[in-house]
Amino acid sequence: MKKVKDQLKTIAKSLLSLSKKVEKIAKQADALRPVKPAPAAKKTVAKKTVAKKTVAKKTAAKKAVAKKTPAKKAALPKQLTVLDAVFDSIKRTKKGVTVAKLKEKLDLNAKQLSNALYKLSKQGKIEAKSRGLYFKK
Repeated sequence: MKKVKDQLKTIAKSLLSLSKKVEKIAKQADALRPVKPAPAAKKTVAKKTVAKKTVAKKTAAKKAVAKKTPAKKAALPKQLTVLDAVFDSIKRTKKGVTVAKLKEKLDLNAKQLSNALYKLSKQGKIEAKSRGLYFKK
């Protein structure tokens, strides 16, 4: 019983430290998000607005260049949903894709992938040839 209590205490400490790390990372991620600029006030002089637009484009381009980071895996683009990404991966292959390959390629956990495959099969977009092997209908 004492061993179990000790193990629970160490697990609690580990969880506490992990939650602090997650909060710290969340704050850093919030700091990295681009702030949407406020709409510029309309000016009657056309020359000044054109100059402001070109300056804004240059600064936006500099920020975009500075924030580029190398991708670890085939990361999902922000506009794609999980369903879209899974369906795109499946429709690109002629012989079908296994669940393991989809997990590896899209970097999804098992629950996300399972839900996406279920929804796509219910929509009639994909078909299971055998257990764990999916292809486009």
